[in-house]
Amino acid sequence: MKPLFTIYIALITCMACAQKKNTSFTSPSHYNLNEPQQMVFPSELEEVSGITFIDGDPNRLLAQQDEQGHVYYLRAGDKSAKHVKFAGKGDYEDIAISGSHVILLRSDGSFFTFPLQEQYDTEITAVVSEKILPKGEYESLAVSSTNNNVYVLCKQCNVDKKTTQTTGYILKLKADGQVIKEGSYSIDNEEISKYVKLKGKAFRPSALTRNQKTNEWYIVSSINKLLVIVGDDWKVKEAHSLNPKLFNQPEGIAFDRDNNLYISNEAGDTGEATLLKFDYKEKGV
Repeated sequence: MKPLFTIYIALITCMACAQKKNTSFTSPSHYNLNEPQQMVFPSELEEVSGITFIDGDPNRLLAQQDEQGHVYYLRAGDKSAKHVKFAGKGDYEDIAISGSHVILLRSDGSFFTFPLQEQYDTEITAVVSEKILPKGEYESLAVSSTNNNVYVLCKQCNVDKKTTQTTGYILKLKADGQVIKEGSYSIDNEEISKYVKLKGKAFRPSALTRNQKTNEWYIVSSINKLLVIVGDDWKVKEAHSLNPKLFNQPEGIAFDRDNNLYISNEAGDTGEATLLKFDYKEKGV
């Protein structure tokens, strides 16, 4: 009986360890980041680096990957996607919709905009391209429906060297597709450290979106494996460590019209790019 008793104790101990490990990955109210509905992107989107929905409709998903100047359109969970070319090869990192225009961000801080109605053409010719941001690396782009301003976050910018902040820029998209800079803001990395340990690393955002229901900004970082939530004043309200088994390379984030949360992963060394859906739960999780 002694060997069986020993095995029983070992199993109980392992279960306790697993439960303890599981609870180390927390979630914001109304979402359970540990239990997603997982969908696989088509193979042409293995390097997916940004996602957005037209009018919040999950059947009208726009995505782009960080090597080709293509915008892909599909339904969440589709096995294939159509695309339209807007530019040549480049390191494109995020996508958003501002009014009647699609806007894309290249990693060097350049913007590419075109009318939303042209997304179904074979190639877009009415593209406005310009670089107006300071030297740095950028991956996060979002639009606020309350004022239609465009928001960008630095991933790694010269202005943030030797500081504990992450700088962002506020822009406005004009009717002709031109982007103009209107202001700036910053997120204090030390505020993030109150919730999770950055382990000596600077905060490196890889995607940004706005929760229209709560008026909060949700920011994901692939390098830090974090989801950070800030208010309209850009003060940190929450930060959650992400399970690397689910979030191997999170590069895109968006909400649909029902306030469900989506986070996209590049394939990386897993072989498949994924779209993770987290259902909104009224009473939380």
